[in-house]
Amino acid sequence: MTRALYMGPWRVDLTVRDGVARQVAATTLARAVVAGLAAAGAPSPASIGLILSDDAELAELNAAHLGKPGPTDVLSFPFLPPHAFPVHLGRLDGGAADGPVGAQPWPPFALPPGRRLHLGDIIVSVERAMEQAQAGRGGQTGDVRWAPADELRLLVTHGALHVCGWDHAEPVEEAAMRALEARLLGPGLDQPR
Repeated sequence: MTRALYMGPWRVDLTVRDGVARQVAATTLARAVVAGLAAAGAPSPASIGLILSDDAELAELNAAHLGKPGPTDVLSFPFLPPHAFPVHLGRLDGGAADGPVGAQPWPPFALPPGRRLHLGDIIVSVERAMEQAQAGRGGQTGDVRWAPADELRLLVTHGALHVCGWDHAEPVEEAAMRALEARLLGPGLDQPR
């Protein structure tokens, strides 16, 4: 099932794979994605894909794209380079490695009327999110037991920030990204519910 959700200047193209359990309303997940896009200064109007899948598909993608065995909870596939977004603490290089800081390289060409720039795609294993939340391995710290719905909101927010050039490879980046996620998702992000 695929559904387009329009929220402000963004369109979230939500795809739910066959057999994937519904844990959260589509609009709730789309709002979490859009909050991440807005906070990261994503170009607009634009679209982003959100795919809700399972461990098998994420394991396949994890192996193919990151060379890592087994499933992961969320993967992001940005279509734009990090320097297409405002400089932030979630990217230590300040954009210098990817292009000129302050330049506006995107879109590099005029889009046809009525077309939106596509920012990228986020794919989440609902199966992994449910297991992590219920087993007490959820939240930013990986030691929170809470509702699968809370874990899914965190994962789609995390994925949206990755699409917008945020990362957590270095401690400063991770602290900035985690702080933004906590702000976007509200108080008690890592508190059990």
